[in-house]
Amino acid sequence: MRLDVTENDRAYTVKAEMPGVKKENINVEIEGNDVTITAEVKREWEKKDDDKLLRSERYYGAVYRSFVLPVELDEASSEAKYEGGVLQLTLKKKPQVAGRKLTVQ
Repeated sequence: MRLDVTENDRAYTVKAEMPGVKKENINVEIEGNDVTITAEVKREWEKKDDDKLLRSERYYGAVYRSFVLPVELDEASSEAKYEGGVLQLTLKKKPQVAGRKLTVQ
């Protein structure tokens, strides 16, 4: 699975090439700043009585990709769209919380 990842002030955009995958077979999980994409490509060829498979070069099976981004993500406001064999994720960044200074007593 090949990816492009871009960033702006509010979010990361991930585009993943996933040709031949149905959107119901795609799973995206976000935990903190970890992103995991899994998908399954299923064989749709049915053997008929007289058919004999001469060559099969297409990929069938499960694909998996996991990566870590520098900032924690807001999974509730993030979005996923799949069109034309490309999965596009818009991963919203969680607002940075300023550190708190402790007074030494």
